[in-house]
Amino acid sequence: MKSSIWRWLASGVILMTSVIFAGQAAAAPKAHNLKAFEVLSPESQECAACHKDQNRGLFQQWGESKHYGANVGCYECHQANPTDKDAIKHEGFNISVVVSPKDCGQCHDREAEQFSQSHHAKAGRILGSLDNMLAEVVEGKLILNGASPVAVSGCGQCHGSVVKVLENGDLDPATWPNSGIGRINPDGSEGSCNACHQRHEFDIVQARRPEACGKCHLGPDHPQKEIYEESKHGIAFYGNVDDMNLDSAKWIVGEDYDAAPTCATCHMSGTKDLPLTHDVGDRISWTLRPPVSEKIDAKKRGKVKSWEHRRKDMKNVCSACHTSSWVENFYVQFDGVVTLYNDKFAKPGVSMMKFLKDEGLRTDTGFDEKIEWTWFYLWHHQGRRARMGAAMGAPDYVQWHGMFEVAEAFYTELVPEYREFIEKAEHDGKHDIAKRGNALLEEILSRPEHAWFSGKEPEAVKAARKKAQAEFQKRYAQ
Repeated sequence: MKSSIWRWLASGVILMTSVIFAGQAAAAPKAHNLKAFEVLSPESQECAACHKDQNRGLFQQWGESKHYGANVGCYECHQANPTDKDAIKHEGFNISVVVSPKDCGQCHDREAEQFSQSHHAKAGRILGSLDNMLAEVVEGKLILNGASPVAVSGCGQCHGSVVKVLENGDLDPATWPNSGIGRINPDGSEGSCNACHQRHEFDIVQARRPEACGKCHLGPDHPQKEIYEESKHGIAFYGNVDDMNLDSAKWIVGEDYDAAPTCATCHMSGTKDLPLTHDVGDRISWTLRPPVSEKIDAKKRGKVKSWEHRRKDMKNVCSACHTSSWVENFYVQFDGVVTLYNDKFAKPGVSMMKFLKDEGLRTDTGFDEKIEWTWFYLWHHQGRRARMGAAMGAPDYVQWHGMFEVAEAFYTELVPEYREFIEKAEHDGKHDIAKRGNALLEEILSRPEHAWFSGKEPEAVKAARKKAQAEFQKRYAQ
């Protein structure tokens, strides 16, 4: 343990003297007044005296934190009212095991308010989603207090659980422990500050590193961490991490560091013109999550911050290291990939799947037919990878992990499987439905972008491509 902790213990600060109990209780924290308390509260002193032996790692983490230096102890964060849903009596004190954003907001009120407006805070609202159905039903079985172990240890650990208190006062093991970013807490608040600021050190350096985001933002359907590592930004970070000044109090890009950006730089941290924000979507202009991407304010135009304003703010971050022409051209390239994906594959796919559903050719049950898996992979995995790769500068994710696999799935799986449904409709005597289904597919495949597949590509275009292929083969003696 750090010598400072042992000096503190040796000095008798944690001894429960009558003088301490009588007159040295810490004052209540005030919003935006993050000055240290004069002393550690008697309650926290008693907590520390016990936990230093029972939970030495936890105690050491706290001892290395800024909380320790400011005399913010266990009780300041875990204290509870007897009427709180999750309040328990512990060693004579009313405490809550779960520390929520509402608790953190007693001191960090600005950050808590910003976070409450973010998509992160709402990540726990996933009931009814296709992802949740997979974890609860298709992959799972409701054997853990009415929940699926897959959802409990998988989805819920990133999105957040609905923390429940059992009749005996214990926390339901199907919902706790949990540090999901959108956790729904017993006090009604949404979120978990601990998702990024890991307890009990709450180190700002750790929260600013890309690994903090990588707990959830990685894998086949949202590989932002892998994309970042491939990008020039990620290469620069890992090659110059010692120059990042990650423990700077204000951490302004272009002033306190210039080696590389992290996730926090672009989505949260301050610039010379912008303040820090804990609303991580505040600078995002596209939503890259759904089957068809749309501008972030498409469904709430005029009621939320516009996509133009969000993009302007993100460009402000970019301008710390890039010229305006570089930034503008990057967004032209990014928009191009998203628009291509939307128009060539996503919107046609939505139309085809909707037709099959509306006409009763596929069932209401999700994932019971092969085409539903094909479509899910196309937009939820492959399509997201392409769009996210373009957003963050990872060419392999745009091409081979992205649009290549989107195209393969569309032409060799989705289209043939759709045709099978139409052929079955014809065989079953549903001639009008089959006729309209064929007409829809014919209209889609007759578009110029699909001409190569439908055999309607102009001869001049085919000739030019063959010439280029011949020159390539000659160049490399193939």
